[in-house]
Amino acid sequence: MAEQVRDTAEQWPERNGSTPFQGRVTGVRTEEVRMPDGSWARRDYQLHPGSVAVLALDAEQRVLVLRQYRHPVKRRLWELPAGLLDVPGENPLHAAQRELFEEAHCKAGEWRVLVDLYTSPGGSNEALRLFLATDLAEAEEERYAAHGEELEIETARVPLAELVRLILAGELQSPTMVSGVLALNAALAAGGLDALRPADSPWPARPF
Repeated sequence: MAEQVRDTAEQWPERNGSTPFQGRVTGVRTEEVRMPDGSWARRDYQLHPGSVAVLALDAEQRVLVLRQYRHPVKRRLWELPAGLLDVPGENPLHAAQRELFEEAHCKAGEWRVLVDLYTSPGGSNEALRLFLATDLAEAEEERYAAHGEELEIETARVPLAELVRLILAGELQSPTMVSGVLALNAALAAGGLDALRPADSPWPARPF
């Protein structure tokens, strides 16, 4: 039974597809999809280039977290360093390394894939690859010049166990934070990090 519990690629018949809106990074796609009973149902969803995030864990089992304003939900959220895959064909590991440098002025000596997910598959095709970065150090290069909402980013290092407690208490709600922290906690409970995939593992959702 366990071998059968895995996601598979599939595409139902569709018609009348159009893209009524295309912004700088994301767009909206409209299609009619044929249902199993033969009827057609309209589906509107966000077109997204994909994204990466980094759970950076230091030698004291503390996680590097960022706090920034998110306008769609009108909240200031604690999150993990993350960014868009808005450069076509960019290696997701390179993008994650860049985000860790730009948002936290850090580098890491060891990288693994922590977890892959679709952030909201009922309404968006955004695929997220979340990396685990260890062997942390401050970057030697000059700090990245922040702009816009990044000017008010706060950083902190919080023990992993405390983040698990806060997530289960409903105090932290960023999807990258929730997914990354709980995935790492599960990996450690299952025997350690050696079972995690290499950082350059294939990613069918966003080939590179």
